[in-house]
Amino acid sequence: MKTHKVTHQSSLPSNTRNKLVLRRTRKRFNPRIFIERTIETTAIISLLLTGFSGVGAMACWGLEIIETNTNHNIIISRWEYQKNKSLGAMLVSFSAFLGSSLVGASLSIQRDKF
Repeated sequence: MKTHKVTHQSSLPSNTRNKLVLRRTRKRFNPRIFIERTIETTAIISLLLTGFSGVGAMACWGLEIIETNTNHNIIISRWEYQKNKSLGAMLVSFSAFLGSSLVGASLSIQRDKF
């Protein structure tokens, strides 16, 4: 967004010099820029969440294996549920990344009129 500066000549009494007064105008809200930035932010956040969820799933998977090897009385541990939650979050966030990338690409194609 660009701000436009407007110059006005002030009307002061004749004994003082005329000065140029710089006034800022309000930034105009551009919905296209807002939508593009929202899509870009969604893509970045979903990629970060995918990475962190993948690391969490791998950690829970390792802890599940360790817990299974140390205690033979436990059939289903709580690490398996945590691993499944992390894998689910990873799947959802990756699909959000793909969706936002697809929408962003289609908007840019429409704008460029290929």
